[in-house]
Amino acid sequence: MNIDLRVAEAKDCPQILALINELAVYERAPEEVTVDLNHFIDAGFGKTPVWKAYVAEVAGAIIGFALFYTRYSTWKGCRLYLEDFIVTEEYRGKGVGKILFEKVIEESKNGNYNGMVWQVLDWNEPAINFYNKYNATLESGWLNAALSTEQVKAF
Repeated sequence: MNIDLRVAEAKDCPQILALINELAVYERAPEEVTVDLNHFIDAGFGKTPVWKAYVAEVAGAIIGFALFYTRYSTWKGCRLYLEDFIVTEEYRGKGVGKILFEKVIEESKNGNYNGMVWQVLDWNEPAINFYNKYNATLESGWLNAALSTEQVKAF
């Protein structure tokens, strides 16, 4: 299998968004994906892009991606935040995730970030086992908090 790894381009957004939806189904929250394609493209490739991604391709089809951005921590400084990382089910266990994840680690190292952070669901054993291979620190005790678009508008 010949895997091509490259920086994502605007033309990749429909395939990346399809993988985002696949991830949401896997994470038991398909209704939570509300971003539309135009907003997604603009956020990555518009006047003020806020995210960057690497894609893994086989024969021109995107089979995985890792999307990240800079997060600022008042305790640690600039950290690379891995927002989403998925390999489509058919290609899991074949080293694609390793290639993508290690590319993001390199991005963190070469960008002089003060580390790299991400989230993983506490029931996602395959992902936890994957991250444990890197000696990742898995924290407990923090709860995610958010306000939806509707909640912000109602304020």
